[in-house]
Order: sequence, then structure tokens, then C-alpha cells
Amino acid sequence: MFVEFNTLSEEAKVWVYPSSRKFYPQEIDELKEKLQSFVEAWKQDDADFKASFELKYNRFIIFSAEEGSTLTNADIDKQVAFILQLQQEYEVELLDKMNVCFKQGEFIQYKDVKEFKKLLKKKSVSAKTIVFDNLVQTKGELENYWEVPITESWYNRFL
Repeated sequence: MFVEFNTLSEEAKVWVYPSSRKFYPQEIDELKEKLQSFVEAWKQDDADFKASFELKYNRFIIFSAEEGSTLTNADIDKQVAFILQLQQEYEVELLDKMNVCFKQGEFIQYKDVKEFKKLLKKKSVSAKTIVFDNLVQTKGELENYWEVPITESWYNRFL
């Protein structure tokens, strides 16, 4: 069942899919409709299943499901298949977790790790630069540890 994102508990499981580009304003409404339709149909047969999505910064697709819900490999496969479909439809990369997303002023950058390391060497980004840890596991981690300075993330090994 689809529920509002803010009603899910801090223990709710999350999956973050960073887009290689910002979604264009003319894509947002249609994308949100597709995301909601997916969540509503995801585990329709399970009356206790509570899930939601969020589109952050018009760039990050975030799914969340209440912690008590049973998710099988087939359920996760459905999610990944849906994300693959969105990749093709919108011509974006959504599954590459090895790229780095970070804030540069008011903009969010998406770079591969090699390019990010070069930016660190050139001092184009610093230890205070805000990075997105897209490997967070729960809604609580998303709220508290998703947007953090490099020094507080696993990217700190590159400093």
C-alpha cells in the first residue's frame, strides 16, 4: 500500500537511486506518477505492506518500505527492473552506485570516483564539501547521514 513518505518509521528500509542528471521540469510530474504507480502495484497482494517514494532535488529516486514488510528477491528484482525501465525512458544512469554525488554551491554534481579524486587533488572540493551517501539503509540513516561533509562519510578515505 502506498503511504506518505513522512509516515514511515525511521527503521523503514530505503533504496537510493542517484540520477546522472537532474530530471527536467517537464519530466517531473510524469515521473512522480510512474513512481507512485509502481509503489502502489509493487506488492499489491500484501495488505500489510507499506511503501513510499521521494524524489529529492529532482535527482534522487528514493524508495522506502516499512521494516516489518517481507521483501523477497523477486520483489527487489521488480524494483530494479522498474529502475532499468526508467533509465532507458529518461536516458539517465540510475544504478551506478560508484559515482559520487556532491553539492557544489547550489548545484548537485555527479562524477565518477576517478574524476572526484582529481577534484580533491585540485582542491575544487574540500573536506567540508557535502556528499550524498547513497548506501544508507534506513529512513533514519537517510535523514541523518545521507547529506554529510566528506569527513563524515566513507569518501573520507580519498582525502
